[in-house]
Amino acid sequence: MSRVVTTYHQRVAQEKRAMIVTAATALFLELGYDRTSLARIAERSGVSRATLFKQFPSKADLFDAIVTESWSTADEEDPPPAGNVVDGLSAIGRRYAELLSQPQMTDLFRIVIAELPRFPELAHAQFSRGKMPYFESVRGYLLAEHEAGTVRVEDVDLAATQFLGMISNYVFWPTLLVPGWEVSAERVAQVVDEAVRTITARYAATGPGAYTNR
Repeated sequence: MSRVVTTYHQRVAQEKRAMIVTAATALFLELGYDRTSLARIAERSGVSRATLFKQFPSKADLFDAIVTESWSTADEEDPPPAGNVVDGLSAIGRRYAELLSQPQMTDLFRIVIAELPRFPELAHAQFSRGKMPYFESVRGYLLAEHEAGTVRVEDVDLAATQFLGMISNYVFWPTLLVPGWEVSAERVAQVVDEAVRTITARYAATGPGAYTNR
């Protein structure tokens, strides 16, 4: 019985946490980070102030949670194993495009951009807790493929930036800046495929296990 009760309380706590993060995101967008109080967030989310303060002692802690939630799908799967660079990059590219297409990702960037002049620490939090860990996972994958001999990449930082940039520049940034911008699933798949083709062609290696056009 105690295990059932514990599971129930954990589920309720998770639900309240999600409600708080959702309410905070909406208020940060509506009022700005500075003008949004924890008390107002508690009221909007429908939880007591004590409950909110227990989970998030400060707005900085709450913003960190928004970053974590926005990038959460990036932690659900490990990078593909090295050995087939086309399949590996395709999987990474599809995952990245799906991540960028989530509404909470657009909300996160809009908050950071709007508050950057007064609260640069928000941008640092977004970069260090969200984008950089994801970038490092892609970097690690390309390094593993380089060591496996399927590609020859002398600068893995640059290669990872090139690959992710080709996808985000089409899938994400126009959505952030242009109201009503939409990209079809078919177009997203084409963008990812072309990014894979470009990277594998640029960094093709020779010898056993090397990339070949197919």
